[in-house]
Amino acid sequence: MKRLPLLVTVLAVVLLSASLAYWALQLFKPAQRPLAPPPAALAMPLNLDAAKALFGGQITVAAASIYQLKGVVAAQGSDSAAIISVDGQPALALGQGREVAPGVTIKEVHPKYIVLSEAGALKRIELASDAAAGSAGTPAPSLLAPVVPVQPQPAPVAPPAQNAAQNNPPRAASTPVPIAPVPGFDRLQ
Repeated sequence: MKRLPLLVTVLAVVLLSASLAYWALQLFKPAQRPLAPPPAALAMPLNLDAAKALFGGQITVAAASIYQLKGVVAAQGSDSAAIISVDGQPALALGQGREVAPGVTIKEVHPKYIVLSEAGALKRIELASDAAAGSAGTPAPSLLAPVVPVQPQPAPVAPPAQNAAQNNPPRAASTPVPIAPVPGFDRLQ
């Protein structure tokens, strides 16, 4: 029992040390950093075309077509027309809303394509020159006439000098006529 006061003293010193350490840490503790919220998950864009099929809507499918768009006359409103060839036949100019073939009508006319309605299904037909240029990488055919090289003509044989002097009367000296400038042409080039 002689050691009981010594054990109580050691226990009291340990408790006092623990208490002082706790309060010293609380007093000198650094301020808590603000926590950043987790990044918001990016919403994936909705594919409405895929959703249309779920609810009975019409979806557009790229398929081989017997229709070929040769040209477009795009105007304001419903005055637009499309020049379209069906199954290799000669092209016809048809207005918006007109029937191309039985059950096939021109729904929309745009400057580069048209939309056909075939039994309720919509088909987009691209302009033939645009489709060829985009897929093959070749330039679209030009609307200008082809340039034909000019063959030089042989010089005409001049008649003898005595006949020329008798047939042609002498001319008066003529003054040069100024030529108007060509727009877009710079003389200093």
